[in-house]
Amino acid sequence: MKTLVLGIGNTLLTDEGAGVHALEALRAAHPEQENVTYLDGGTLSFTLAGEVEQADNLIVIDAAQLKREPGTVACMTNQDMDDFLGSCKRSVHEVGLLDLLDIARLTDTLPEKRALVAIQPDIIDWGEQPTKPVADAIPIAVNHVIDLMQQFGETRV
Repeated sequence: MKTLVLGIGNTLLTDEGAGVHALEALRAAHPEQENVTYLDGGTLSFTLAGEVEQADNLIVIDAAQLKREPGTVACMTNQDMDDFLGSCKRSVHEVGLLDLLDIARLTDTLPEKRALVAIQPDIIDWGEQPTKPVADAIPIAVNHVIDLMQQFGETRV
């Protein structure tokens, strides 16, 4: 089994980079293993479709409009993730995560186990560091990812 942990975001836009900042925190605390790949997906592109298609399990970390307090972390799996992404456009990226998952569906390569660890942004404006509420949420998001990897069978985390 291969698990892909995909951090998404633009680190030049304060809280928009939350997913990438969380991925870096994860990488620092828990180095990659043989069956786990950490990938900085930046602001997404169709070139990531191949990576998603090759994964048995997918964990995405991203800033998302949860309509909650800044720094709130939500974890959605499988159908809950799909429903959340399909409910409305929630990404500022040119290619949305839903687009990548739709490509995987069309090619019958959608990862069976998938999750979104979402962080509610506070401010999305020029700046290389997240705001305090989002920075404080990053360790919480990392813990969710670790829990998900264990649930997905990556017990050596």
